[in-house]
Order: sequence, then C-alpha cells, then structure tokens
Amino acid sequence: MKKILLIVLLLLILLGIGVLTHRRMIMTEPTDLGERQGRLAPCPSSPNCVSSFAEDEEHRVEPLAFSGDPAAVIARLREIIEAMPRARVVDASENYLRSEHTSLVFRYVDDLEILVDPEAGKIHVRSASRTGYSDLGVNRKRVAALAEAWVASAG
Repeated sequence: MKKILLIVLLLLILLGIGVLTHRRMIMTEPTDLGERQGRLAPCPSSPNCVSSFAEDEEHRVEPLAFSGDPAAVIARLREIIEAMPRARVVDASENYLRSEHTSLVFRYVDDLEILVDPEAGKIHVRSASRTGYSDLGVNRKRVAALAEAWVASAG
C-alpha cells in the first residue's frame, strides 16, 4: 500500500512539474517580434505561422489594402481584434499592433502582429503559434477572419 501511495505521489509531482514547464513554455513571449526595417519576423519552417511577408505558399497570406490615416487604421484593427474571443492587445503604436490569442482548452498563446505601410497602402500581418508544430490552420483562419472583418467594417 505504501509503495502504491509513493508511486502516486511521485506521479503527481512529475505531472505538476510538467504542467509548470508547459505553462512557462506557452507563456514565454518571443523575443523576435515587432517591426524591424519595415518588416515583421519571418515564419519558422513549421506550418503554424502565416505572414504577408512570406514568399512560400505554405506560409503566405495576402496583405490587406487601405487608404487614409494609419492611426485610424490601427484603431479600427484594434476594435476588430478586441472583439475576437480570448484576444488581448499587448502593444500598439502609430503603425504597429500586436495581440495575444489564447486557445480555449490548452491555453496555447499565438501572436498576431500587424504592420501598416502607409506608402504602399498595405496592412501586413503575421500570426504564429509560440509552441508546437502544427496549428491545424488556426493562424490562417484567424488572419482570414481579420480580413473579413476589415472588409465588412469598411462599408
């Protein structure tokens, strides 16, 4: 009996350590985010990222078009993102916005970045998972939902 109790206690300790390690991994903010020389970070080779700067089909999404004041564009995009479930805007400036999107069940965090290019009239996007390999298309769907809401809010 004592042996079984000891094994159960050991398993609970290992499970607790695993949960804490997992939580730290999904909560750790990437250090390569943000605008650098007019671009967003490239996607990793894994399929859990999409970007309008990507050139390969697997990661490529189209940038959104806009005209007008970039600050108004950021404000409108912020409203759209804040209406998304489990989304939280964590950084915003005149031409940049970053939000965190947390999955419902496992609490994985994805980062959505937006960079407004006023000269080209484009809104560049990048959405990426912080951990794992496949996201089952979640980031691509998020960007598609953002694009749909952007178009719907224009008119």
